[in-house]
Amino acid sequence: MVDAQADPDVPTADAPAVDAPVADAPDVDAPAPQFETPEKFDVIYSCLRCATDVSAVELERLPEIKCICGFRVFVKNRPPVVKSVRAV
Repeated sequence: MVDAQADPDVPTADAPAVDAPVADAPDVDAPAPQFETPEKFDVIYSCLRCATDVSAVELERLPEIKCICGFRVFVKNRPPVVKSVRAV
């Protein structure tokens, strides 16, 4: 019987072989994938009954569009600045 500790070229059951390729090693030369993320605007809605402000992200998480007061009508909050356009 051959002792595995006596021969360093024989891999043991616990240790992987020296020449075995590592499957989980990342490829260093490969470029990282570039993903284009769309711009997300922070849209704020307010409840028409109780005027609670809710973001669009919070409304997407809910199973149904409903305020904490139970009302289902929301209005989009607009900026207070009025744009003026010159007629040509």
